[in-house]
Amino acid sequence: MKSEEIKALFAQFESASAEVEGVECWSARELQKLLGYTQWRNFENTIDKAKEACRNAGENVSYHFADVSKTIAMPKGAEKQLDDILLTRYACYLIAQNGDSRKEQIAFAQNYFAVQTRRAEIIEQRILDYERVKARTKLAETEKVLSGILYERGVDSNGFGMIRSKGDQALFHLNTTTLKRKLGVPQNRPVADFLHTVNLQAKDLAAGMTSVNVQAKDLKGVAPIETEHVDNNAAVREMLLKRGIVPEQLPPAEDIKKVERKLKSDEKKALNSKNKKK
Repeated sequence: MKSEEIKALFAQFESASAEVEGVECWSARELQKLLGYTQWRNFENTIDKAKEACRNAGENVSYHFADVSKTIAMPKGAEKQLDDILLTRYACYLIAQNGDSRKEQIAFAQNYFAVQTRRAEIIEQRILDYERVKARTKLAETEKVLSGILYERGVDSNGFGMIRSKGDQALFHLNTTTLKRKLGVPQNRPVADFLHTVNLQAKDLAAGMTSVNVQAKDLKGVAPIETEHVDNNAAVREMLLKRGIVPEQLPPAEDIKKVERKLKSDEKKALNSKNKKK
């Protein structure tokens, strides 16, 4: 394909998209024309294949292929109801993948939607990584505050480590050694650096509750504070279980240090790319 043809097709595909309830989508009737299908019934066959691929991928077909109808004008002021389908970007990608790649429009669409879908996946993963780093930072801050409060109440660093370990055991129903082995955590690294975001948030909530209650109940010494922290972690665990989340069954996450380096590297690349364009 020539550069002019690619640019023209790109403009056509971009202008055909619309936003419905915050979701970018395309009309199947319009996509039919963009992909060079002259008859709707032939295009429907391709859509059916794409739906099957969507279903096999474990995705919600009704979300990606939403049945709608639209009114079109007819001669002499008459109107006609026409069945249509609102397609997400992912649905368009599947349709293109199931189309006749010998058509230039299909070949373009396969690459266009593949790149855009991949870009969306990258953005989604970056957001998830960012949220996890933020949750890990918040937990460290909360535990620092708790450590300071406990120090004023006769608990040294060793005592704080014991209290935190007992809290983890109440939350995960596993001791620290077993939990590290289960998650593949190196012995010299904290468990929190490899925890799922939900587990980081759970630990943060329990630690925050302990900070509040230690002061409110005027607790002093390791034993009563340990009991309080265990009770708070057990309460958080019970809440998670009621929502169908078993803390120790959540998958281990990537080393938080690697995630932080990756985010910083991406930011650096983005800045360098931006500066080159100036």
